[in-house]
Amino acid sequence: MQNDDYELREEYDLSQLPVMPRGRYDPERRKGKNVVILDPDIAQAFPDDDAVNDALRLVLQMVRIPHKAS
Repeated sequence: MQNDDYELREEYDLSQLPVMPRGRYDPERRKGKNVVILDPDIAQAFPDDDAVNDALRLVLQMVRIPHKAS
């Protein structure tokens, strides 16, 4: 007998169910990998891997520049 009724029962308390991240948003899946999720405004400014890598290399160069004491 096939049951096509996919309604949840009224006794289920959905507020007690944990919200689990899935797919690329799951922190456990990304652990130890080179995957980061960019915010939409950042992704728009850096359209591909090369643009992100270039910007991060520039930041690293700026950090290595010795600063004069004030």
